[in-house]
Amino acid sequence: MSTFGSKRIVVGAHYGLRDWLAQRITAVLMALFTIVVLVQFLMPGELGYDHWAAIFSQQWMKTLTFVTILSLAFHAWVGVRDIWMDYVKPVGVRLFLQVASLVWLVGCAGWAIQVIWRL
Repeated sequence: MSTFGSKRIVVGAHYGLRDWLAQRITAVLMALFTIVVLVQFLMPGELGYDHWAAIFSQQWMKTLTFVTILSLAFHAWVGVRDIWMDYVKPVGVRLFLQVASLVWLVGCAGWAIQVIWRL
């Protein structure tokens, strides 16, 4: 019996290339944000709450932070979803874990955005 060729059964959601590209793009956005924050943080001045708040008080920085938070949430979602799909076989348990993960990530992203926009 042959395990390759036309009789081979291939299953899965076929997210491979799209997920790989999404992970790379979101990682680049998060790296860019890290560099921008480090440059802003290393600017001359006294380190403290006022300096930190001044960094995030500018509209362009709030926008970049917003995009980064969304990128981080999506990056985490792709990774966690793939873990659940690969290692949790019972469909009901997998669905519960995916929904719980998604709710948690949306909640964390919403909270982070709320914190940043208050500054």
